Amino acid sequence: MTGRIVLAATPIGNLGDASARLRELLASADVIAAEDTRTARRLCQGLGIAPAGKVVAHHEHNEAASARGLLEQVRAGATVAVVSDAGMPTVSDPGYRLVAAAVAEGLEVTCAPGPSAVTTALALSGMPTDRFAFDGFVPRKDGERRRWLTSLLAEARTVVAFESPQRLVAALAAVEEVLGAARPVAVARELTKLHEEVVRGTAAQVHAWARERAAGEGIRGEIVLVLGPAAEDAEDGQVTQADAVAEVGVLVDSGTRLKEAVAAVASAHGQRSRELYQAVLDARG
Repeated sequence: MTGRIVLAATPIGNLGDASARLRELLASADVIAAEDTRTARRLCQGLGIAPAGKVVAHHEHNEAASARGLLEQVRAGATVAVVSDAGMPTVSDPGYRLVAAAVAEGLEVTCAPGPSAVTTALALSGMPTDRFAFDGFVPRKDGERRRWLTSLLAEARTVVAFESPQRLVAALAAVEEVLGAARPVAVARELTKLHEEVVRGTAAQVHAWARERAAGEGIRGEIVLVLGPAAEDAEDGQVTQADAVAEVGVLVDSGTRLKEAVAAVASAHGQRSRELYQAVLDARG
């Protein structure tokens, strides 16, 4: 008789958010596959739980090899609880490869739902929640970050992404420059923790807050960035050619090749690449 894999969401800051089902699972699972075994053991200790099974490492660096071993144990009848350091496994955290392999093999996979920084930040942002997208981590390199933002110029959904406190100011500067100073933005910091903070406003306002905070006490903690949807005229692709040419210039200045920049901006606004390319050349004289 085969066992099962249980994806278990863990608290993102407040231990009081641990569900009764999570407590029971951590106490009874045959195996706890953890992103960091030390973090998992601290969680169990904080919840007053003594795991009955073994705690093993399952992270991005060993996921392929670890998945094979975990699947063997599931076939043998074991219950494997998969936990990340915080929140839901597989959401920008390890677990996807294991789940995909188990599904392909017809093994049972279920979930013990719970806290998620993505949906918590979305709910607190004040942005529309009927349609949203999660884009993982904001690209680190400036050129890649600007290309990503350019793809969101006409995005009709709220977009949620993770960012590090060290790169937040640079990310917000790019948001203001590429998406415009008036784009709605929220920064959620240290969600559910003692120093939880949600800053809401326009891109210009939130960027100014981040610059001031970075220059003073500094920005610390886990960061979730929420970008509001484009204005209705942008959603309809009603952007002047002059504005499109300016957006191409922003991308080119950040290191994007001209043809790639033209293609990205034209696609975002429903314009013809050839006409936009010629307009860029004309603007350059």
